[in-house]
Amino acid sequence: MSDPSTDQIKEEMRQYVLNEFLPGEKASNLHDDTPLRSSSIIDSVGLLRMIEFIENRYTIQVEAHEAGVENFDRIEDIATFIQNKRGAGA
Repeated sequence: MSDPSTDQIKEEMRQYVLNEFLPGEKASNLHDDTPLRSSSIIDSVGLLRMIEFIENRYTIQVEAHEAGVENFDRIEDIATFIQNKRGAGA
């Protein structure tokens, strides 16, 4: 199986956020740069659930110091973080 592209990761994360945190919201309303944590769409418990999903789905390990807003506030930040971690682990 080939590695997912950044666009595929963004779409998977968008669907995850919509399903878990914004049920009923249109996908077109959740942009790559929509703040998730700083706007309180995702709280600390939600972040832990998201990290568990990411670790299982993308076979990476998220360290505690990596779980900050800089990596987990926007879908584009999350996708970049995942790509970087997958590249570092390859």
